[in-house]
Amino acid sequence: MRIVLFIMAFMSPLLVECRVRRYRFDVVMKNTTRLCATKPIVTVNGKFPGPTLYAREGDNVIVNVTNMVKYNLTLHWHGVRQLRTGWADGPAYITQCPIQPGQSYLQNFTITGQRGTLWYHAHISWLRSTVHGAIVILPKHGVSYPFPKPHKEVVIVLAEWWKSDTEVIINEAIKSGLSPNVSDAHTINGHPGNTPDCNSKDRFKLKVKRGKTYMLRIANCALNEELFFKVAGHNLTVVEADAVYTKPFETNTLIITPGQTMNVLLTTNQKIARYLVKVSTFMNSGVAIDNNTATGMIEYKEEFGSYEFTTRPIPIMGTQPPPSNATSIARRMLDSLRSLNSAKFPALVPQSPVDQDLLFTIGLGINPCPTCPRKVRLVADINNVTFMMPTTALLQAHYFNISKVFSADFPRKPAVAFNYTETQQPSVNMVTTSGTRVYRLPYNSSVQLVYQDTGIVGPDNHPMHLHGYNFFVVGSGLGNFNPKTDPLNFNLVDPVERNTLAVPTGGWAAIRFRADNPGVWFMHCHLEVHTTWGLAMAFLVENGNGPQQSLLPPPKDYPKC
Repeated sequence: MRIVLFIMAFMSPLLVECRVRRYRFDVVMKNTTRLCATKPIVTVNGKFPGPTLYAREGDNVIVNVTNMVKYNLTLHWHGVRQLRTGWADGPAYITQCPIQPGQSYLQNFTITGQRGTLWYHAHISWLRSTVHGAIVILPKHGVSYPFPKPHKEVVIVLAEWWKSDTEVIINEAIKSGLSPNVSDAHTINGHPGNTPDCNSKDRFKLKVKRGKTYMLRIANCALNEELFFKVAGHNLTVVEADAVYTKPFETNTLIITPGQTMNVLLTTNQKIARYLVKVSTFMNSGVAIDNNTATGMIEYKEEFGSYEFTTRPIPIMGTQPPPSNATSIARRMLDSLRSLNSAKFPALVPQSPVDQDLLFTIGLGINPCPTCPRKVRLVADINNVTFMMPTTALLQAHYFNISKVFSADFPRKPAVAFNYTETQQPSVNMVTTSGTRVYRLPYNSSVQLVYQDTGIVGPDNHPMHLHGYNFFVVGSGLGNFNPKTDPLNFNLVDPVERNTLAVPTGGWAAIRFRADNPGVWFMHCHLEVHTTWGLAMAFLVENGNGPQQSLLPPPKDYPKC
């Protein structure tokens, strides 16, 4: 008996350390009331936002996704590395074909070397406007945070809300060739707060104790809006970005692009009161935006022993959101981000020289459209290539050697160099080519990619997301990238590590990563309107040596085209 108990005691940490977590996600319609009106929306398990998925680093996660709506559907686990399991990544027609109505797909992946806040969302059409939720990855048992443990952790999901059906909105925009309507409100955990058209008590509220520290796990799940986040009377200490620890720093305003997540510490060191939370749009180009500000509230609780006292009126402390074009506020916060780069959590930045040196221009264009009312349509592109979605999944075509689905000739740089950020471009620069083209990367190659915004049609701020990878943001600036002088100022020691970055309006940003995850990985702007217009491409990362450096075979229930 003693021997058995000894063996069980020896094995129990291993059993606890890595467990299988099973979830059932039923995608269903749900009548939901916001802005004083009710409409049916697509949801996960009838919730908006969807349920939070919890796991620990090292866990195996199995999600049974069942499509119970009329739309084709996929789910993407945004920021999860999906090492060798690209079949579970989720973007429609990139790693899988959609889950048909009435069908299910078991998405199976392991959380490897990650801890923090990520999120999941639908990855087809505009369904992610309501099909999204947070992913909370806790550290392994026995591993503490690199900062004092907070009193409580709170998930905060930011999003947008339309009074109309978003599928109708985007389909009408595609037919017209013009921009879609902007949203009617922003939401905090599904609630917009009071708006000019609807005086409602429908708002996010967090009750807190004075003298405690709370960790806010914030995800921007909005379709098309970069968002400021601000709490009246309080500074926020940033400790993590995109599920990677950062060097802590204080700020009174966060800027979070669609696709990004951020963990911040809020210490309740102010007087007993109710403090407004404001979420508003950041946009420093001439693009139409939703000007509504979502409001929530953090309410201090008065305590005497174990009892709460709420007899006397509690004052409300307000705050003004930044101007929508407050570039200096956004840049100050973004420029403060640095990887923790500690012995336990090192920043493994690929050093010079790199194996692959890429320059990708990103921007908008105008192409002929005989069926559109104005005979032209707005498009978007990378290196003048507007991405065309295939009808067979790229990963399926790659693995099974299906021909004529894509070509592996995506350009590593623009075909012709020009003054990229000049806003007065010749009309010939506005027309793009179209194709399903990928860029091939040898396994374990080091990659430097410079994103260059263009002034074609108009400059814009593009939040670029790379599936299957984290990358280091080694540099950024305004104007045209200078390949001789700008790399001299790259941070190759402790740059922030992310899966989504904001390329400055009228500027550039440089990233580095190591291509150590075989498969086909989508890269696109996380402004959904730009992805719809074709601001996307894919990397095909080859297998390495042996099975541990090779893509796993597809699961039996893999949704093929």
